[in-house]
Amino acid sequence: MKPYNNIPIIECGEPLVKIPLEKFAVETPHPYEKLGAPYGEYSPYYLRQSVIDCLIEAQNYLQQKYPNWQIQIFDAYRPVAVQQFMVDYSFTCLLQQRSLTESDLTGTQRQQLWEQVYKIWAAPSLDIKTPPPHSTGAAIDVTLVNRQEILDMGSPIDEMSDRSLPNYYVTHNHPQSNQFNENRKLLCNVMEKAGFHRNPREWWHFSFGDQMWAWQHNEKNPNNIVTAKYGRIIRS
Repeated sequence: MKPYNNIPIIECGEPLVKIPLEKFAVETPHPYEKLGAPYGEYSPYYLRQSVIDCLIEAQNYLQQKYPNWQIQIFDAYRPVAVQQFMVDYSFTCLLQQRSLTESDLTGTQRQQLWEQVYKIWAAPSLDIKTPPPHSTGAAIDVTLVNRQEILDMGSPIDEMSDRSLPNYYVTHNHPQSNQFNENRKLLCNVMEKAGFHRNPREWWHFSFGDQMWAWQHNEKNPNNIVTAKYGRIIRS
């Protein structure tokens, strides 16, 4: 359970619609599709309509300051089956990085690895009360592109390390710490100005209207409590 999973969801029924990709930079092919993630007939490049409106607004804020820059969309809508695939894939990656064999793991080792995975990945829950953020169509993973060059944020999206923490480079001693931190601040500023909230553990993850967003809103505004308006998309 994440702290935001206690937020009630009052589903508003807003449709999941296709992102106008011509307005943004996009990684092609999609990074999880390249790995074999089971999207089936569904595309990752969908969001709730109001979330798309906020994303366009964020890009407008960015281009007021840097006319030739774009928000690059890494990932958006994610069915729970894809969430499960990526959680399992990430666990396997940790095994490989540490030269471990799953069958040889002790109980403590297994627990430590899964704790590392779940620092980044939400549990692939099918419980309608605890949906993974991306399965609601209200969360998006993004970075910035300066003309044709992706800004260096100091760590890649989805890295399972402390470098993923948004403020990691505020105090970290690295020759490019200031630049990495400024790049992350710029991304956060344009997204938050458009109404998004950033995941406290991931510099790239932003949401609007889901449980995480409502939880962060309520932490900052205890006299103006809100509920989540987007739950898991249930598609036939």
